[in-house]
Amino acid sequence: MLTPDTWQKSSYSGGGEGNNCVEIADSRTHISIRDSKTPSAGILAFPPEAFAPFIEALKHPEAEPRP
Repeated sequence: MLTPDTWQKSSYSGGGEGNNCVEIADSRTHISIRDSKTPSAGILAFPPEAFAPFIEALKHPEAEPRP
């Protein structure tokens, strides 16, 4: 179960109070992501082996996806 202290804010939170970012929670079975501004709006969950390709796709959207 994910608890409030399970979530960690991104180190790239932006200016102000750092609320313009995502939060990540890592468990044994999956990695979850949520919007820090509206944490109850929904969560994306990935198996650990899919998380790194997801982040790379965000960094380089023009790249072709790998099969």
